[in-house]
Amino acid sequence: MEVYKICRGNYANKLSASGVSNRWNKEDELVIYTGGTIALATLENVAHRASINIAKPYKLLRIEIKEQTLIKEISVKQLPKSWSSLEAYIELQEIGSDWYQSMGSLVLKVPSAIVSQEFNYVINTKHPLFLSNVVLASVEDWIWDKRLL
Repeated sequence: MEVYKICRGNYANKLSASGVSNRWNKEDELVIYTGGTIALATLENVAHRASINIAKPYKLLRIEIKEQTLIKEISVKQLPKSWSSLEAYIELQEIGSDWYQSMGSLVLKVPSAIVSQEFNYVINTKHPLFLSNVVLASVEDWIWDKRLL
């Protein structure tokens, strides 16, 4: 299975996590957020960045997850009604943190708050199968279409 991440060039040489809290993780929980498609990874970047400095190089990371059986899926039906709002972050962080701490699966498949019919994949970099099952398949230059910015 292939998933995608778009990031600044200086963060593209290896698969690492910042530990910054986000929708599905708390502070110091080391996860990598990826999109199920390149288009979704693009939208997620546009939505989550205050601005994109196109003077700095960006890269598209193609990440291969070797074993699909290591994926836990959260469906929209399992989430609170307002799950895509900023107000739901605390509740979603609890769901994500429980998953992260349990080590029950390497990947958490979650609906995108931007396009709920598509999925993001959160990768637990501390899971014992991370190094053997997640591979940085390629790194490519990413050029932003200025109409998105």
